[in-house]
Amino acid sequence: MKILFISDNFPPEVNAPASRTYEHCREWVKQGADVTVITCAPNFPHGKIYEGYKNRLFSRETVDGIEVIRVWSFIAANAGFFKRILDYLSFAFAAFWAGLFQKADVIVATSPQFFTTFTGCALSVCKRKPWVFELRDFWPESIVTVGAMDKGLAIRALEKIEHFMYRHADLIVPVTEAFSERLVSRGLPASKIQVITNGVDPNLFPGTSQNAGLRKKLNVEDKFLVGYIGTHGMAHNLEFIMEAMADLQDRDIHLLCVGDGARKQTAMEKSLELRLRNVSFLDPVPKDEVPQCLSALDAVLVPLRKSETFKSVIPSKIFEAAAMGKPILLGVDGQARKIVEKYDAGLFFEPEGKASFLMALTRVKEDGDLWNRLAEGGAALSKDYDRKTLACRMYERMKKLVASQ
Repeated sequence: MKILFISDNFPPEVNAPASRTYEHCREWVKQGADVTVITCAPNFPHGKIYEGYKNRLFSRETVDGIEVIRVWSFIAANAGFFKRILDYLSFAFAAFWAGLFQKADVIVATSPQFFTTFTGCALSVCKRKPWVFELRDFWPESIVTVGAMDKGLAIRALEKIEHFMYRHADLIVPVTEAFSERLVSRGLPASKIQVITNGVDPNLFPGTSQNAGLRKKLNVEDKFLVGYIGTHGMAHNLEFIMEAMADLQDRDIHLLCVGDGARKQTAMEKSLELRLRNVSFLDPVPKDEVPQCLSALDAVLVPLRKSETFKSVIPSKIFEAAAMGKPILLGVDGQARKIVEKYDAGLFFEPEGKASFLMALTRVKEDGDLWNRLAEGGAALSKDYDRKTLACRMYERMKKLVASQ
């Protein structure tokens, strides 16, 4: 089976869409598929092209058996709505033209960079091949939720296009059951929906001994180290976390933030304003170094803004933390909370609830038996959400889709 995958995030970028795309495509290659990914020059989140790459009209490389085609796009930082829209549209257009010359039995386009689905749909029409809409987020709803844009005429127009894409996709692959339920409530048939959640490759995130080197570098060898690793974006509201850390009475707790994003500078400025000595910031690290960072931690922080929209989201960070045996401090209600509490892998706190967060943080630090129980629960969680199993499930569904055409 020839699979053509459209995604504007791919390694060496380290965000969730890049990791999921790479790990799924790598597994499909192992299953015997011929996989081609069309993407752009790696630049997330700053809009600066990674060393060793150029924003060329067209380039080709092979990564673990995956043929990777990189096309030119207007590149902008992950900040500023209209520049990002231009970024997404230019990639969608360039990916379409590159895709016309690639053989495919099935086309996959992944959101929330929503315009990639335009490419998937258009290529499906031109090639007369089925296409799969991988739904990672309800866009444009999510950009309204984080305050990037007010709901108005433009958003309503984008929502109509969104519904058009859902109706014309041959298969929709949402990453949560809540997404599936919402699609069905909008009149889409359950028969064309297959939930494939996020997960983790346990071989990439093995539980390891504590990273004493990083703790020494930060001068926190004797501290309880809680960490946030990932995109510092509008959805995460790390400024709230800074304010909570300012009220923390226990000075034996230290927060480490690793990563980058549109709101990192704002979070750092808030930390300086509050004169926090119990918070450290580090630059983002390559994907293969994330387990080393996680191993230095005593607990992992996974926050999102308080919103009904985010109740249907399952952050991929929970699976990585669980695989490393690190208790999760979860500031996300809904689907993510159900999973974490089902496996007893972490403690929930009310999103943007300062007292609730500080209580959860203090509990996991002071109660050794609780810490051990949460670590064991994480091991069970990661086993049930093995990325290999999930990728194979999606592969089998795509095979059936192709066979039915």
